[in-house]
Amino acid sequence: MAKLAFIGLGVMGYPMAGHLVKSGHEVSVYNRTESKAQDWVAEFGGKCHLTPKLAAQGQDMVFICVGNDDDLRQVTLGDDGVLAGMNSGTILVDHTTASADIAREIGAIAAKAGIGFLDAPVSGGQAGAENGVLTVMVGGDETVFGEAVSVIKAYSRCVERLGEVGAGQLTKMVNQICIAGVVQGLAEGLHFARSAGLDGEKVIEVISKGAAQSWQMENRYQTMWQGEYNLGFAVDWMRKDLNIALNEARTNGSHLPLTALVDQFYSEVQAIGGNRWDTSSLLAKLERNRK
Repeated sequence: MAKLAFIGLGVMGYPMAGHLVKSGHEVSVYNRTESKAQDWVAEFGGKCHLTPKLAAQGQDMVFICVGNDDDLRQVTLGDDGVLAGMNSGTILVDHTTASADIAREIGAIAAKAGIGFLDAPVSGGQAGAENGVLTVMVGGDETVFGEAVSVIKAYSRCVERLGEVGAGQLTKMVNQICIAGVVQGLAEGLHFARSAGLDGEKVIEVISKGAAQSWQMENRYQTMWQGEYNLGFAVDWMRKDLNIALNEARTNGSHLPLTALVDQFYSEVQAIGGNRWDTSSLLAKLERNRK
């Protein structure tokens, strides 16, 4: 059993921290909204703390899952950040989807304090977190990864080290780039089927058995066809992720014309009030134009 802290109890962090308890670990938590941390303790046990620093004190490993680069800096650096409370020889694992730059910045600061750091963004959404079957993309020292991987497996089905610090975030960018294109293609296909007067259920039943099959098709086509877009990962967050990828592309010289276009389409979804709709809502924009 390890002594752990988990910082950030959103739709992902809340169940992830719970899986750590279920795996037999002692877990302390911090959340910006204290009532959420108190709810978590009431459900899983452990302790909640008033600052990230206090939650991190005396722990073997600290996990973070917050919203963006600024949130990550806030809970990691400064007098009340986790690094101020961690001891040399411990490990910090960041599950936030953030930039590779912030990962390298925090990794360098942690290294000076003798603290191991892994950038480890996840994929699998709220359902994956709740069911403990996330995919975790990790950047960091191989020895540090080896010490942390067994704990991370409490809420994941795939944990892979991709390289040094920053590689996890870069891999998550690839993940989001690929998803954007697939969702747009599915939205256009369903839009075309409806416009052509086809039975969407039957169409997907057939084409999902062939080369068009995808996770998005299997898990989202029914709700898309019914105009339901309340299945988790929000457009606002997807735009945040795509902009991270587009900014990185400007740095490394890669060309992402489809990603830039889909990001624009998501901005149009936001313009019609879909900020908190899930990412499959690209179809809503097309259907709105059809009407």
